[in-house]
Amino acid sequence: MTERQRLPRWSVRSRILASILAVTALGMLVAGGTAYLVARDRALADVDARLETRVNAARFVVTGEGAADVSAPAPPGYATAAEALEAVLARVIPGTNESSVGIVDGRAQFIPGVALPFTLDSDRAFLDRVVGEATDDRPRIGTMLGPSGALRYVSVPIVLEGSSQQALYVTAIDLDAQLDQVNAAFALFTVVALVSLVVIGLVGWFVAGRLLRPIRQLRAAASRITATDRKERIPVEGRDDVSELTRTVNDMLDRLDDALESQRQLLDDVRHELRTPLTIVRGHLELLDPADPRDVEQTRAIAIDELDRMSGLVDGIESLAVSERELLDLAPLDVGELTRSVHAKAAVLPGHAWELGPVASGTLQADGEKLTQAWLQLVDNAAKYAPEGTPVELGSYVSGPEVVLYVSDRGPGVPVEAQGRIFERFGRVEQSRGVRGSGLGLSIVRAIAEGHGGRVGLDSSPGGSTFSIVLPLGLST
Repeated sequence: MTERQRLPRWSVRSRILASILAVTALGMLVAGGTAYLVARDRALADVDARLETRVNAARFVVTGEGAADVSAPAPPGYATAAEALEAVLARVIPGTNESSVGIVDGRAQFIPGVALPFTLDSDRAFLDRVVGEATDDRPRIGTMLGPSGALRYVSVPIVLEGSSQQALYVTAIDLDAQLDQVNAAFALFTVVALVSLVVIGLVGWFVAGRLLRPIRQLRAAASRITATDRKERIPVEGRDDVSELTRTVNDMLDRLDDALESQRQLLDDVRHELRTPLTIVRGHLELLDPADPRDVEQTRAIAIDELDRMSGLVDGIESLAVSERELLDLAPLDVGELTRSVHAKAAVLPGHAWELGPVASGTLQADGEKLTQAWLQLVDNAAKYAPEGTPVELGSYVSGPEVVLYVSDRGPGVPVEAQGRIFERFGRVEQSRGVRGSGLGLSIVRAIAEGHGGRVGLDSSPGGSTFSIVLPLGLST
């Protein structure tokens, strides 16, 4: 087993759905992550802003200067730093998820007189850290991970002239609790996003299955179609790209069916046409008397004549196949020049008076070589079947949106019942017209006419026949 065969087989439906879910999940992740980070940064900025207001409030309580968030007026003065610190803790009330502590000479001495979500006075590591950072009179802000979680804190030294005490006002906000609302919103977004992905997956699975159903039907039909059963077609539903693909495939199957049918018909016709000369040659060879020179000469002449006829059949089949298969080399073609050129070539043929009829004017988009071949085939047909010495007319004229190239003879005409058959492969009217042919000439004419988007025409009576090639004007002028 090869590496390619060992790989898991993913259907187009699964790959489309996986791509949709991956892109959707990535978009949700980017959008949700960006929103979460923005909300988190805003929440952290609000924490720092609150800590800044605590610094200003403590300064106002102690000195009466700066903005304050307390309603009582500043006291006239304090005897010690501890007294000022006690006043700060009494008047600056901690907010939500916030706790405060007053430290005097390295020991937690004061706490607010309100219920606190967590305490700082019993956290020795935290107290040691803020005391160790207080090396001057400037406030310090920082973050610490302790038993109560992540704390964002600010420490404000309380300094009074004449007081030797080292007083420190510390307030901290629980970051985890402060971010709970943001985290809860992101958790809700995650749940909604997962549910949305599930819904998108279910809807996408059914929609992709419906859209790809014609392709599955195409695969099933292709597996069932054989050379002996080619009639099945795929139902067309809707007017989208997949429906157009279905129509295109059905058209392709129709063309393949026509090609196979044409091939089968050709083989049947060839088998039928070759059976007679082969039987004649075989019969004369079986009855040949080698000792009779005259019999040998007659058998030889018959065999050569039949072989020549078979060779003509092969050449005609090849010409027909080329006419049906080769692409046309379309170019602007002057209809009048084409008419006069074909008449000049026909005029040298013996046995008839070749007359030039009306000559159309204008330009036609066509393959000049192929049209000349088809028109001369009609000329050759008239030369064979029209009585010797009778006039034959060829010409061209415009009829509405079409141009007609014709050859008109004064022969015995074509019976009505045979007029449709003579344009088919090996279609002949030997008894009525009296000349033996391969029966492929008019088939070649029809193939060339249809290749140009046109058709062949026949108007026949006992007084003569007019064969024509009728082409749409198209881009002609």
